[in-house]
Amino acid sequence: MKDIRNIAIIAHVDHGKTTLVDKLLVASGTFRENEEISSMDSNDLEKERGITILAKTTALNYKGVRINILDTPGHADFSGEVERIMNMVDGVLLVVDAYEGTMPQTRFVLKKALEAKVTPIVVVNKIDKPSARPKEVVDEVMDLFIELGADIDQLDFPVVYTSAVMGTSSLDPDVSTQKETMEPVLDTIIKYIKAPVGSKDGSLQFQPALLDYNDFVGRIGIGVIKRGHVKVGENVSCVRLDGTKKQFRIQKMFGYLGLKRIEIETASAGDIIAIAGLPDINVGETICNPGQEEALPLLRIDEPTLEMTFGVNTSPFAGREGKLLTVRKIEERLKKETERDVSLKVSPYDQESFLVKGRGELHLSILIENMRREGFELQVSKPQVIIKEIDGVKCEPFEELQIDVNNDYVGAVIESLGNRFASLLNMQNLGETTRLNYIIPSRGLIGFMTEFMTITKGYGIMNHTFKEYKEMVHNNVGERKLGVLVSMENGKATAYSLGGLEERGTMFIEPGDEVYEGMIVGEHNHDNDIAVNVVKGKNLTNTRAAGSDHTVVLKRPRVMSLEIALDYINNDELVEVTPRGFRLRKKILNAELRKKALNK
Repeated sequence: MKDIRNIAIIAHVDHGKTTLVDKLLVASGTFRENEEISSMDSNDLEKERGITILAKTTALNYKGVRINILDTPGHADFSGEVERIMNMVDGVLLVVDAYEGTMPQTRFVLKKALEAKVTPIVVVNKIDKPSARPKEVVDEVMDLFIELGADIDQLDFPVVYTSAVMGTSSLDPDVSTQKETMEPVLDTIIKYIKAPVGSKDGSLQFQPALLDYNDFVGRIGIGVIKRGHVKVGENVSCVRLDGTKKQFRIQKMFGYLGLKRIEIETASAGDIIAIAGLPDINVGETICNPGQEEALPLLRIDEPTLEMTFGVNTSPFAGREGKLLTVRKIEERLKKETERDVSLKVSPYDQESFLVKGRGELHLSILIENMRREGFELQVSKPQVIIKEIDGVKCEPFEELQIDVNNDYVGAVIESLGNRFASLLNMQNLGETTRLNYIIPSRGLIGFMTEFMTITKGYGIMNHTFKEYKEMVHNNVGERKLGVLVSMENGKATAYSLGGLEERGTMFIEPGDEVYEGMIVGEHNHDNDIAVNVVKGKNLTNTRAAGSDHTVVLKRPRVMSLEIALDYINNDELVEVTPRGFRLRKKILNAELRKKALNK
């Protein structure tokens, strides 16, 4: 039997787990000296945002042991993946920042790991930071374990101290003991984490926990072989989610080494592999030998909590910037995404748009951003929470919210959250900053990020994770307080007209930007929308030189990211998304028709 260890690596966003995995690969000699290491976060968006979006598998050989490592997303929007990964592994490396300590997502991923009864190893990373406080952080981790109901064995966790960036580690919290090696981490994995249980000789049991997709072979199921062995070309039987059985032939099989997916011919119990051959294979189904079907328990897939519409771009600028514009193209692309992403649900909404349901704003905005970069043009609506009826009561999703904010801004944050029906659970002073914990309806978080960044001058940190569905609170939680300035003309914005509108509110555009009727060009200082003319030029007379127009000095326009734009719009507005950027607009572009619709 091969000696195998299957582990997942879990952490809060930006605590350094992806860097750590890269360093472990180097330390194990999986990479040659001259080989370029491209980080595990291979997708452009992951590199830009510094987050892991999709779970990834890698493997290394160390002292005769094959260590399979699954890098998990740290963000709550991808919680379904984290939970299913725990079903594939026997241990976890919990990476915690030596200064920040335990954060909301540390808590969230650890809870999933402890529920799955896997063996934890704690890695205190960034030990070389001048502000590091390793001993306090280990105490915080211990408190978190106790709070989450860890059993006696789980509480007896080993601790390794590392600086992944420097490639150093040791078993002692004293930074002077750090040596340029990752062996303490690898040795601890081999010593404390058990090899997978499951006999090679029994009948086959393999359960996909993750999906991938490729145009040549269709869907690919990724999981761990729980029992038995399998080879390419073999006929196997799939026990479907509804209990029916379907036979198919294994066309291709992949294993992992380093960051590469490699084709393999055979695999046995304990191996993490990817199987292709059944075009509609699903997460949680069981692959068995024909006639020896024994289904494994189904895996839980988190329900979507937010929905929004994706439709064809109907603005006057449609087709100028993108190549992929039609309903058919958008439908194909969304269908393809559901092949790979089990938490995403797509259904037709009307002739020109689709209702897309996902796990949160980040989950949906990443899909929109990927489509934009691929050349799509589309228009999307404001995300809405999905309301469920439970025992005849209307219920909505609630989240746990943690905020770290400078003491000067605490009052303003508490007031803002009070208006959004959040309940304060506790408040903890951390010296210069204060930590606030809340329970808040998910609706209350829509649009809060922009307000929060304004209140805290960009210095606040907020994190939230889904908690549960509870009875619906007050109706208009999370609506925008201020109205908008809407263009009444088509053309190019002029400095002269923007200068004249500055006291009315904050602009989103600059002189020279093209606008159309119904496009949102700024935020009004009051709570009503007004139609404005931003294309009007100065009338030139023979007493004034044409050049004197250039003396208008304008404030910088407000720049929005895609998430902020989605948060910002109201229900009668849309975001027009194109490869070059995005614009905010009213659903009904004509001012007269808008007024009529409002009066109705």
